[in-house]
Order: sequence, then C-alpha cells, then structure tokens
Amino acid sequence: MPSRFPSPGTLDGSDFAGTIIQLGEGISRTDLKVGDRVCGAVHASNPEVPQNGSYAEFLATHEDLILKVPEDVSWEDAAAIGGCVHSSIGYSLFGSLCVPGHPDKPAEKPVCVLVYGGATSCGTMAIQLLKAAGLKPITTCSPKNFPLVKSYGAEAAFDYSSPTCAEDIKAYTKNSLKYVLDIIAESQTMKLCYAAIGRTGGKYTGLEYVDKNAAVKLRKVVKPDWVLGVSLTGGKIALPGDYGSEADPERRVFAKEWFETMQRLLDEGTARSHPVRVMEGGFQGILEGLEILRRKEISGEKLVYHIPEQ
Repeated sequence: MPSRFPSPGTLDGSDFAGTIIQLGEGISRTDLKVGDRVCGAVHASNPEVPQNGSYAEFLATHEDLILKVPEDVSWEDAAAIGGCVHSSIGYSLFGSLCVPGHPDKPAEKPVCVLVYGGATSCGTMAIQLLKAAGLKPITTCSPKNFPLVKSYGAEAAFDYSSPTCAEDIKAYTKNSLKYVLDIIAESQTMKLCYAAIGRTGGKYTGLEYVDKNAAVKLRKVVKPDWVLGVSLTGGKIALPGDYGSEADPERRVFAKEWFETMQRLLDEGTARSHPVRVMEGGFQGILEGLEILRRKEISGEKLVYHIPEQ
C-alpha cells in the first residue's frame, strides 16, 4: 500500500516493539513506566510528522495506542503484533462491517464471516478476533496454508485459486453469507468476495482503497467500505488522493477502547502473533525484505527485523 502514496523525505515503518525510554508530560496512564516493553504502531510516511516511523532507533507514539508486552511474548512476536494490524482489523470488523459480536460481548448466535487472505498477518489476526467474538471465521488461502489458518481458528478454508471458490463458499454458508473482510482488496479478490455473498446481500470491507461507485455496479445489495489503518489515530491524514482524509476524533475513541480490549486478549493468550521470519541485515535488510514482498516470495510468515543500535 505505501507504494501508492510515496512521501519523499519521510520515515517509513508502522508496527514496532521496543522499550519506553521517556514519558511525555501529562500522560494519564499510570501503568506505564520507563523500561516497560511495549508494542504499537505509528503513522509512517507522514508528511505532517516526517521523522516518525518504526524503521528507526527511536520513535514517539500516543499513550493510548500501545500495548504492554507480556513476559512470555518475545520481541519478535511483539513486533508482529504491533498496532496497525490488530487495530485495522478491529475497526474493519467491529466498526465498519459491524459484525454481530465483539470480544467484549461474544455473539449469542454465531454467523459465518469470510476473511479473504487468511494466511496473511492481518488474516490470522482477523480469524482470532472473530473467534473471540463468538463468530464463525471462514477464509481463503493456498491449500498449503489450510493447516495454518485452521490452527488460528478458521472453521473452513477455501482455495482462492479454484474456479469454484465463490460457489464453494456459497454452498458452505447456504447462500447466507453477509460479512466479508478482504485483506488483499484487489479487483479480482473483490469480485470473488461479492460473488460469495449471499442472495440477500451484505457488507464488504477491504484493507485497500475501494471505489464505491464502481463497487455498486458489481452488486447493489452489497455495501462496500475500506479502512486505512492510520486513520485510527484520529488525526488528519495528509496523504495524496483518496488516501487522505480530515481528522476523525471518533476513530481515535474507537482505537483507545480497542487497545484496551486487545491488551486483555494478549494478556489472556487469546490473541497471538502471526508466524515470524526473523531477517538479518538491519536497515539494508529491510530494503531487501520489501523486494521479497514485491516478488511474493513469502507466504504464511511476517518479516521481522532487529534495528541495530548505533
């Protein structure tokens, strides 16, 4: 996604894990102290605050947008949990799709929710959160990753490359699917998701920009939406084109409450990180990792880097 809104002169990198070295004046959280291990995310590639990003030795973040890392969670897993992944997914499921359940109040009558792209880090997080909300997560991925997604709680997995994938999902859900979260959010994935939604329609949310006017032409009975993770800061998003937006304080309120929920899930062990691949090479290695991602040479893992101390 960042390649679609280049911001020269800014730092990149959103998710992070690190140690608190200084607390700002006037913070309200009494549970935070210097030396605490925390994880979270920042608005990277930000023209408004160009020198703040996680591809760095130091960063600044908001007190209510971080999690305290439990003792039994490694640095690498903490970085994979970060903040952007779970908050984006949390808002997509419970703020955009408004699925009938929440980890704080599980659904009394479980329904199926489709997660397209279940073997990604966002996908496995979505599966876990849906399970915690008392719902039935189903997903798409490569057959080789079926065991992975089921280990995170998926009740069924479908081969996204199968020509009958949408029909298979409709058969499994008895033509009643109403909620879809599309992690990949490309034109072809959107078409498949729309085709899988039941006869009476439903809601579709993508993690990439969605042209709602074009989406309506696919199926008028499906309501489309999309979520940009950094919007959960509640501030102005000074990015070009459709990625930019004015401040939205309500999203910040959601984020604060969500991080409290996520802290509980993390402490309980209900939510865990995606499998990680620890990479070498520091800052230079990050550039190599981006090329690996562009070439789609990784599946079922998240790349994690240790930032070298200068």
